[in-house]
Formats: sequence, C-alpha cells, structure tokens
Amino acid sequence: MRAFAFSILVALTAAACTPTLTPVPRPVPAAPPPSSAPGPRAAIPPEALPLVEVVNRVMPVAVSACRSRGTRQRCDFLVALDDSRDVEPNAFQTLSPDGRPVIGFTLPLVQQTRNEDELAFILAHEAAHHIAGHIARGQNSARIGADLIGGLVAASGGGEVAIREAQGLGAFLGARRYAQDFELEADSLGALIAQRAGYDPQRGVMFFQNAPDPGSTFLGTHPPNAARIEVVRRTIAGS
Repeated sequence: MRAFAFSILVALTAAACTPTLTPVPRPVPAAPPPSSAPGPRAAIPPEALPLVEVVNRVMPVAVSACRSRGTRQRCDFLVALDDSRDVEPNAFQTLSPDGRPVIGFTLPLVQQTRNEDELAFILAHEAAHHIAGHIARGQNSARIGADLIGGLVAASGGGEVAIREAQGLGAFLGARRYAQDFELEADSLGALIAQRAGYDPQRGVMFFQNAPDPGSTFLGTHPPNAARIEVVRRTIAGS
C-alpha cells in the first residue's frame, strides 16, 4: 500500500467539536547542507479549500451522531488529505493503530466533485461507516466465515493446508457478505448527517451519476449507483 504524504490534518477531539486545521511540513533530508534554510510549511492545495469548509460544517454533526450512539467507540475523527496528483480518486474510512477513526481523501477525488454538496455527502458517508461500526462488524463476519468453512473442512478430514485455505475463503466470503449493505447503510446515515450540516444530500449523491458503476456483481463490495441514489432519496423523503 502506498504511504500517504498528508498535506492536511483536521482533528476533531472528543473534548471539542471545533476542527483544527494543520498543514504538515513536507519531509526534509536527514542531513541537509549547512546552507540549507528550513523549508516552508506545506500549503493547502487551492483545489482542496472547499473540503476544508465542508469538514468544518459536517464533522461536528458527525461527532454528535457518533456520541449519540452511546457506544465505547472513539469519536475523535481525523480527516486527512493525500495531496499527490498521481493517485486514484478515493475516499475511505479506517482506524489508526491506536483505534482513532480516520477519514482519508485523495486530491483527485476532491477535484472530481462538482460542488460542496457532493463533497459533504462523501465525507458524511465515510464518517457513517465508523459510526455504524462497519469495520468491526465486517471483521466479525470474516471470523465467523473462517471458522465455519474451516471447521467444515476439518470435520471432513482435511489437512492443515486445506483448513488454512478454507479459512481464508471463509473469511473472504464473510467479509463480502454484508459489504453492499454496509455501503447503503452509510449512504442513508451519511445523507442525514449531510442534511443536518446544511447540505443537500440528494444533490450530493449525484456524484455517482458520473462515477463508474459497479453494477450488480456477485460478492461486489459496492452496490449499483442507482441503488445508492434511491436509498438517499427514500431516506430524505422519510426524514
């Protein structure tokens, strides 16, 4: 996996809902020449400035939604931007090694969005993955699949290698079982978060009109774009 060179870090702590924006200095040589002057702090790319505004409005709502769940999961989101221009358009949610929720954007994805409603919907969608506990739920499903398929092969007399391969297959199938449901759940919750932040999620989800459509593929990780647009429309209609 490519290491990220983040140019923006936006931290939301549990103690305060006000985002703080910190440009991160670029790496400098380990032993610069004596005449070298300290390099300038990394500037926020102009194309990313709309994302800063969206983060300031959306993430306090996301933190509030996270806390309202009453679970023990952390709500001190970190939002980061990879300012490389030669990477694939992408946004994702993950956890740092110490369990902090992280939302990442690549600059090409920010550049592909046509308005702040689309940016807000994507950001809220990624926050919703964490709020809904999708990483933990997916890991649990993978464990169940590994135990089930591995156990069946063991019971039928399979050897160590066969059992290990069966566990890998079971984990894969288990992780994929609910992947599309998780995406639609994040779309629904993300639509509400974006709306409460003052954005139009029905306009925001139109990002998928121009995005590649995964279609209805077996064991696909993402649902068809039309299904995502429809779930947002129904969510807002019922809110």
